[in-house]
Amino acid sequence: MEHAIMVMGALVGAGLAIGLAAIGAGIGNGVVTAKFVEGVARQPEAKGTLLVNMLISVGLIEAVPIIAAVIAIVLLYANPLLK
Repeated sequence: MEHAIMVMGALVGAGLAIGLAAIGAGIGNGVVTAKFVEGVARQPEAKGTLLVNMLISVGLIEAVPIIAAVIAIVLLYANPLLK
């Protein structure tokens, strides 16, 4: 019984980690892209600089769900509490 509860907790934790990270990354990417479009609309000559900054920001934002996926895999497959 105790083992089943720990497995259930690991599954719920992994699902929450991936789900919340995906939602956060989606919101973050939307905000960054919206600000990029707004910046280009205000100053078209700065498009190159803004594009580079946007791509770096989106890349850093996308690292969060990847880290969450690694944490979820560790929770599911390498959990020391389940041994």
